[in-house]
Amino acid sequence: MSEPERGDKPLAMTREVLEADLIRDHFRQNHPEEPLLSNEDFENSIRSLLDHRPAGSERIDGVYLFAYGSLVWNPCIEVAERRRVVLEGYHRDFCLDLEQGRGTPECPGLMLALVPGGDSEGVALRVAEDDLASELLLVWRREMITGAYVPHWVTLDTDEGALPGIAFIANPAHPRYQPGLDDATIVARLAVASGVLGSCLEYLDNTVEGLRDLGIGDHYLARIQRAVHARHRAQQRSR
Repeated sequence: MSEPERGDKPLAMTREVLEADLIRDHFRQNHPEEPLLSNEDFENSIRSLLDHRPAGSERIDGVYLFAYGSLVWNPCIEVAERRRVVLEGYHRDFCLDLEQGRGTPECPGLMLALVPGGDSEGVALRVAEDDLASELLLVWRREMITGAYVPHWVTLDTDEGALPGIAFIANPAHPRYQPGLDDATIVARLAVASGVLGSCLEYLDNTVEGLRDLGIGDHYLARIQRAVHARHRAQQRSR
């Protein structure tokens, strides 16, 4: 497994780290070449979304966020309610190149994103209206710092009916976006990539386990996880 870059100090994705804006500080110190969105950009993005809430939002105290990856098992925000939901029209894909966080330029990892087609099952996290200003800023600092995602209003299906929610979709114009990677490429990268926030293998395992705890199975993630662990075991035996 690769070592974090020289000068990088281990970080944990925690509420305290996000409140102190330490992810941004890390990028500035260790990856000055990486363009970053500002807190003003975040606030403008959040304000624009909240000013254009879709029909049905008036019945909700706050907003729902669609969690499909690390937000499932490590949201780092105040969550008023969790609901199992399905998002039609998008599916999970390891399609975002990751040279920081859980990868390095020498050994890049991959991060999940939502891409068009199919559907995905996850959890809707409700942030109460009184908490929106503070909590959404933390989410944007976490998900939007490089602009690799685009927040969209989507429709989340539940057993009790449809809910409007916000989902972070892959930004197809972003240089980190790498659609259509085959399983072999994905597995090879996830098996070895690691950085200041931990390993891609840890991210994958936690996501699968977090979904499983909710009674959610994802065939794509399960297939990738089996192959990654098999490759990881083979690499350990060959040392």
